[in-house]
Amino acid sequence: MSSKSNPGAPKTGSTEKPQQKELSKALKLFYGIGDCGFTLMTNVESYYFNFFLTNLAQFGMATVSFITTVASVIDACLSWIYGAILNSIKPKKWGRYRSWLILLPWIVPFLYAFQFLKIGDGPLSIAIIIIAAVVSHVVWNFPYVANVSMIAVAGKTPDARSQLASTRAAWANLSKVIFSYVGPPLAALFAGMIGEKSQYGATAFVLGCVMAVAYYAHFKMFDGYEEVEAPSAANTKKDTTKTGGKDLIKALLQNPPLLTLLLADLAKWMFNFVCSGVAIYYFTYVAQDAGLLATYILVSNILCVIGSYLAKNMAKKVSTRTTTIFTFFAMAAILFVANFTYTNVTMVIVLMSVAQFGYGIAYACTPALYADTIIYSEWKTGKNATGWISGLQNVPLKVGVMTRGIIISACLAFASFDSSIDAAMATVELKKGICMAFMVIPALALIVAALLLLFGFRLTKEKVEQYSAEIASRH
Repeated sequence: MSSKSNPGAPKTGSTEKPQQKELSKALKLFYGIGDCGFTLMTNVESYYFNFFLTNLAQFGMATVSFITTVASVIDACLSWIYGAILNSIKPKKWGRYRSWLILLPWIVPFLYAFQFLKIGDGPLSIAIIIIAAVVSHVVWNFPYVANVSMIAVAGKTPDARSQLASTRAAWANLSKVIFSYVGPPLAALFAGMIGEKSQYGATAFVLGCVMAVAYYAHFKMFDGYEEVEAPSAANTKKDTTKTGGKDLIKALLQNPPLLTLLLADLAKWMFNFVCSGVAIYYFTYVAQDAGLLATYILVSNILCVIGSYLAKNMAKKVSTRTTTIFTFFAMAAILFVANFTYTNVTMVIVLMSVAQFGYGIAYACTPALYADTIIYSEWKTGKNATGWISGLQNVPLKVGVMTRGIIISACLAFASFDSSIDAAMATVELKKGICMAFMVIPALALIVAALLLLFGFRLTKEKVEQYSAEIASRH
């Protein structure tokens, strides 16, 4: 509880200790609503950014590749800094991590909208889109990392952390179901109101506002769970959560399971972003019924939510690591089958939706694997690097965003895509190129990821429990 509401709050010169130890009912049920809002917002980019650039802004493929590559490469290069900054700077008023859930989200909608607006022609329009993409992502990454870090802060036991991670995953994936009802209709509404070329900019702004409100809900839920430093405490008490550059390097380089997980996790995000970004091309040019996109989004993401919900039970039976490895192999097999039946649209919707069920499982499991590497890091180095390691989850995510633009643009260019050609005139070459991005490349990435986890991630449940006990004994 905060000092305003707690009569026994510490006096000046001390540090306020959070009084709540058990997860509140609100956190057990509603932690993840902020991720729901966040994913609603980013789905505009996932499903429509490439389409906006090619079909609405009417950029050539070379320009589209330039925009998506530059924006995503910069975003990926910056992805490691957020956790490092949060772990190293002086905590703000409401705590080291919780404060960021209220400080920055409200700025995002105003920046994000410009990513989907073509202002002027030539280099100026390109520069505005790239700058908007980079700056909006920088601003939203601080609250995103802080939000993920709060799992380790509020969850004092493995069960509590698992509860938070699973609930978060279910809400985040539920947003995709909501998006199937909200996203396309909202874009269509704005197309009629302000014009087709501005429809995605307006949609991005509205859903960005939803994200800011939802993160504020998280800010309120976590009240009392994070240690808050009193004004004069900084000079009297060493902050054990603060890390220096050497501590951060040790937490990464002396953590082989973390390095393996960062590489393997890329496949999960690649599957998510590439499949989402190319889906509209599949239904427009292969299925030749763009209206089926809304059906696919709905069905696939309902299964994704179910997968997220069931992941915790599956992990308890065979361990989180084993569940993730099996899921990656299964998803790859399903994608290969979908590629062989790409002309059967109904079968593709079914198979890709089942693959999304697997993505829901992996989405729920991987934060728990990162939590294991946090415990391993503290056991080995003696420093708590929660924010740093939680922030590193951003790296494969951002590289996944980068691969979306590269893979989709490369496959479309290889298949001689031309936005001026009527969908009914799509060639077999174009259809196969789209399916290469939609199914084959993500499948290959998932196989590599499964092998990496199988042979490179050796943290078992028993070892993590042993490390946790040793850390507790030190304290």
